[in-house]
Amino acid sequence: MPLPRISVLLPAFNALATLPRAVASIRAQTFTDWELLVVDDGSMDGTTEWLRAQAAGEPRMKVISQPHGGIVAALNHGLATARGEFIARMDADDESLPERLAEQVALLDAQPDIGVVGSLVEFAGDRAVSQGYALHVDWLNTIISPEQISLNRFVESPFAHPSVMFRRELVARHGNYREGDFPEDYELWLRWLAADVRMAKTPRVLLRWHDLPARLSRTDPRYNVESFYRLKAEHLARWLHANIPSDRKLLAWGAGRLTRKRVKLLEAHGITVTAYVDIDPNKLGRSRAGHLVLAPEQIPPGAFILGYVAKRGAREDCRARLEQRGFVEGRDFLFAA
Repeated sequence: MPLPRISVLLPAFNALATLPRAVASIRAQTFTDWELLVVDDGSMDGTTEWLRAQAAGEPRMKVISQPHGGIVAALNHGLATARGEFIARMDADDESLPERLAEQVALLDAQPDIGVVGSLVEFAGDRAVSQGYALHVDWLNTIISPEQISLNRFVESPFAHPSVMFRRELVARHGNYREGDFPEDYELWLRWLAADVRMAKTPRVLLRWHDLPARLSRTDPRYNVESFYRLKAEHLARWLHANIPSDRKLLAWGAGRLTRKRVKLLEAHGITVTAYVDIDPNKLGRSRAGHLVLAPEQIPPGAFILGYVAKRGAREDCRARLEQRGFVEGRDFLFAA
């Protein structure tokens, strides 16, 4: 049997309510040279029986059964079985639009320097009920080019996981998903970005990202805010050690409680912040965690700025102020969260 170009990797656990829609969206793809690997992670709701019945009539579909071990074990089990040149991720509660695989393969074929490609995503939930998640999707859809993805890696995870396709060879070169108290996809992107893997997105919506109450990002402690902070701090510290000379002054823009908490995490990894920057006149000239709070115009020449501002529009204002002084993003300042 010839090898497929794409292995679609779909873990499923008690997903019978949504899985038929997800599988149908793969079978409806205009690009047809794929295998669908559904890793049944010990389901007990009829998912297993439904999958076996579907696979009996679809030679491109393979069901991999394992005792319930969680998403990381399921993903790595699927990766070990995959035969395709490319791995396309898919989740049991989402939908790929018909052109998804075709457009992502075309980008990877046309740009051999790109290792990972995602897409814009449609927020398929209630924006009024899940405003934070919807705003996250809005932000995701502005981060498209390899440069934008690289510069914004420490703000949030730059991809919706089920929208991603990557070259299978990257797994052997840089490692697969890892178990830990962190989101497994974000850890993978940060690790691969640190290894200089270039990542991009197709500039149109190719996935409907459903926001359901049982979604792991809502229920699993590995996806809580503190887990993201710890993971980002570890990788940001490594980036700073590798890219910013130890004698260059490092300042944090934002002097509030959350910024100080993030700085404390960095300091645990050997990073020294010498001062804070803020525009709040009530904070200027005061000491925060032993560091003086400066106004933007007091930033010393040659300093490197970590922008920890989070309010809507604050990053844009911070970026504009720094660029007016000749600071270059990635060289002289970087945003994090």
